[in-house]
Amino acid sequence: MTCEKTQGQFADYLTGDLDETDRDNVRTHILDCAACREDLENLTVVWAKLGVLPEEQPGPAVRSRFYAMLEDYKAARPVGARHRWTDWFSFRRPAFAASFSAFLLLLGVGAGWLLTGARQGGERYASLAREVQDMRQQVALSMLSQPSASERIQGIGYSAEVKNPNDATLAALFKAVDSDPNPNVRLAAVDALYLFRDRPGVRESLVNSLSVQSYPLVQVALIDFLVEVREARAVDALKKLIEAGELTPEVKKRAEQGLKQITV
Repeated sequence: MTCEKTQGQFADYLTGDLDETDRDNVRTHILDCAACREDLENLTVVWAKLGVLPEEQPGPAVRSRFYAMLEDYKAARPVGARHRWTDWFSFRRPAFAASFSAFLLLLGVGAGWLLTGARQGGERYASLAREVQDMRQQVALSMLSQPSASERIQGIGYSAEVKNPNDATLAALFKAVDSDPNPNVRLAAVDALYLFRDRPGVRESLVNSLSVQSYPLVQVALIDFLVEVREARAVDALKKLIEAGELTPEVKKRAEQGLKQITV
């Protein structure tokens, strides 16, 4: 699909009016096209915000003020005064009473409709937010498998923007820390995982990563991570790392300092 054709389907994509084939085509295109992906993300944010704009509604005091106005008018009108056109606005007249009742009914129906619309807008916003999160994770996984280190780092950046990554995204980040051939990618993955440090398995995985790292900068990043979160399970891993005697002087010093900080 071309960019022009894909962008022409963005509105139907966001409203859910595309069939499954066209929806898959849009998703496939935005995975490969950074410009269209950015346009869709921006449009999604605007679209979602439009759906939850607050509606102006009459306050609860409107009816009481209306009755007070009528009472003031009746009290101020002289006894025996001739009927004027305003006299038609009297609850003594069945036509006015019926019309006013109908007005209140319509007002109630309108308020109910607005509340329902706001709730549906909120649900739609939540659905779009999930769609954006899923899209970012798909992009992250796709880019983490690219041969270019810069693209893999960019994929890690997308994963860091996900509020609640799924197991596949976390597993891809763990793999990047342990086995990516580029130390900068490993460092970026460690930084990204710090955002998800409270997710089950994250700290344990990085403790295990200490034993497989050979890049000094990555070793220091892992040590700093584990010290920052005061991970008790890192104590044994740090001791083994120090005893192995294969560290650079800088990394060994940082490991010894980290060990003391965790055990304090």
